[in-house]
Amino acid sequence: MSDQTYKPRVLVVDDERNIRDLVGVALRFHGFEVVSAARGYEALELARSGTPDLLVLDIMLPDLDGFELCRRLRAEGDDVPVIFLTARDAPADTVRGLTLGGDDYVTKPFSVEALVARARAVLRRGTRRFSSGDPAPAGGDQAVLTVADLELDEARWEVRRGGVPVDLSPTEFRLLSFLMRHPGQVLTKAQLLEHVWGFGTQSQVVETYISYLRRKLDPLGPPLIHTQRGVGYALRPSSSA
Repeated sequence: MSDQTYKPRVLVVDDERNIRDLVGVALRFHGFEVVSAARGYEALELARSGTPDLLVLDIMLPDLDGFELCRRLRAEGDDVPVIFLTARDAPADTVRGLTLGGDDYVTKPFSVEALVARARAVLRRGTRRFSSGDPAPAGGDQAVLTVADLELDEARWEVRRGGVPVDLSPTEFRLLSFLMRHPGQVLTKAQLLEHVWGFGTQSQVVETYISYLRRKLDPLGPPLIHTQRGVGYALRPSSSA
C-alpha cells in the first residue's frame, strides 16, 4: 500500500454510543480508519494489539478511566498520540491530561470539524506519519540542532548532552526542539503552546514541561533554559545569560 492510500487508524474510546458513532462517522468521512471501545480495559488491549495511530479518549469510563489508561500506555513506552475528549473542563483536569502524556484536550460539547482538524494536527506533529503530503517540522527540514554541549537529532529522535543520552518523551522532545530552533530568543508561553501543543490556553502545562526538561538536562551541566519573568523562556548557554 502506498503512503497516499494509507488511512490513519484512530481508536475512539467513549462509553456513550452516540459519541462514538458521531466521532467515527466524522473521522471516516475525512479519510480515517476507525475502531472503537466503550471501556478502558478493552481500549487498553486494542491499543496494545492494534497499533492505532491516534487515540480519541474519554476520561470518565466505567472501569479504567482515561487518565489511567494514558498513564499505563506511556509507562509501557507507547507514544501513540492521545486526544482527550471529555466533559471535564476544569483547568486542573486539562493540565493533568497533558502532563500524563496527552497531546490535546477537547471538552464536550465539541465541534466535530474542529476535532478532525486537531486530530490531523496531532498526527502531523507526532512521531507517526500518515501522509506523504505532510509538512516538515516547524522551522525547516529535519536536522541535528546544537546549542553549547546539547545536541538534538530530529531524524533519529535522539538527544545528548555532553555525549550523554537524554531520554525524553515525545512532548518534551518537541518542546526542546522548538527552543533549540530559536537559540537565545525569549519565546512566550503562547508561542510554545501554539507550536508544541497546537493550542494556546493552558500556560501551566508549559511550566510543567519546562521543569521536566530542566530535571533531565541540568544534572549534566550548567542550566540552559532560562526564565524571562512575565514573558517566557529562552535556551542559551549560562555564560550568555
